[in-house]
Amino acid sequence: MPVTIKGTKYFRTAEVCRRVGISRNTLFRWCEDDELPGDLHRDFRGWRLFTEEQLKALLARTSAVITMAKSESR
Repeated sequence: MPVTIKGTKYFRTAEVCRRVGISRNTLFRWCEDDELPGDLHRDFRGWRLFTEEQLKALLARTSAVITMAKSESR
């Protein structure tokens, strides 16, 4: 469930992973590799928070379809 801080909706790590269908390790690796748009956000405990824009970017990335010719798939 998202949390609203100062009028902005944020998603916690577990929620992002569940919605996107990736592991926590994958999400953290993508964060370290600057794969997300925008800035990194953290709560008062230092836990990562993700904006709706970042969630949408991750969903777009994981729902992409790569088409390969039969000769390339071997």
